[in-house]
Amino acid sequence: MKVKPAIRTGLVEEYYFSRKLSQIDRMRRDGADVINLGIGSPDLAPSPDTIAILATEAAKSSTHGYQSYKGAPALRKAFADWYLKYFNVKLDWESEILPLIGSKEGIMHISMGWVDPGDEVLVPDPGYPTYSSVTAIAGGKVRTYDLTEENGWLPDLEKLEDSDLSGVKLMWINYPHMPSGANADRKTFEALVAFADRHSILLCNDNPYSFILNRNYLSILSVDGARDTALELNSLSKSHNMAGWRIGMVAGNSGYISNILRVKSNMDSGMFLPMQLAAAEALGNPESWYEDVNEVYRRRKKTVGKIMDLLGCSCQGSQTGLFVWGRLPENVPDCENFVEDILVSANVFITPGFIFGKNGSRYVRISLCASEERLEEAEKRIRDYVKLHKASPGGEKNKK
Repeated sequence: MKVKPAIRTGLVEEYYFSRKLSQIDRMRRDGADVINLGIGSPDLAPSPDTIAILATEAAKSSTHGYQSYKGAPALRKAFADWYLKYFNVKLDWESEILPLIGSKEGIMHISMGWVDPGDEVLVPDPGYPTYSSVTAIAGGKVRTYDLTEENGWLPDLEKLEDSDLSGVKLMWINYPHMPSGANADRKTFEALVAFADRHSILLCNDNPYSFILNRNYLSILSVDGARDTALELNSLSKSHNMAGWRIGMVAGNSGYISNILRVKSNMDSGMFLPMQLAAAEALGNPESWYEDVNEVYRRRKKTVGKIMDLLGCSCQGSQTGLFVWGRLPENVPDCENFVEDILVSANVFITPGFIFGKNGSRYVRISLCASEERLEEAEKRIRDYVKLHKASPGGEKNKK
């Protein structure tokens, strides 16, 4: 390139899934029928009423202009009602809620709003890769903290307390957790809030999976004292089958929300009003709608469990969310090569756990976002793949 890119672009790489999707597209152009079980993009539709509102409002001549940087009042009120009903958290819709173009946008805005060059940011390992990449872009220093299966994929706060936390500005948590599907309880959240308060750390809970195979609706903001030191992101992507709509929110202390708005208002000009009004409708879905969606995922999870068994992977039955997380058998030497071989040999893509951090290097993740027909076809292909590899990924010795 004639003009040298900014230094910050060299601190991050192209997103792993962006590269794999390009590879899958090439394979499909060459005639391969690839089944993508790697990404959590819901294949189900939003509620019919949600789509009807979008169509009705989009047909009006008055709904196509610029919108408020703070989001439509109807959407902010709907988020407040949703949080009160399901999380038992009372939020001031005027000052404590800010709609976002997806919660991923919020990760960037929060980082730009608080992380100065050199500030340390606590990032879970394993965890969502965007926490690390956005920290790097903002000039911060990524400081990972370990989550392990042995500890229920929860932070070891005693270990963190024994370290130097003077440079830490922000801490990312994500419960229900992606990729492990582990859930936190109120006691854990109380301990996290107290920890953040003691060390003047902004605690950010990324909470988009609460409604998927889970009835333990828990917000970090329900903990006493959390408003002083915590923010929460949420999204309609997973919970309402609206991933492509890019609608999320951040909630918390009005002072924190105002600071995020300073960043956001300089980066976009608001969301299309009909989408906001449709999202408000979606947030009012009856509980039966969530149950119907989860019944589909429960059936799919059984088939994914069979795929994990065929691969010799062990899974915890209490997992929530859109994925199944499985530990590789000991005789599989390398996660990345294992997943790549399955993709090339069986035309089935599953996610290698190493992309979420070193503590994920012995795991794989399979998405529930495929029809039962496609999952059953993937199971058949994996069964054939395993037979070809002498009954299991590592040979006869790995038989259960």
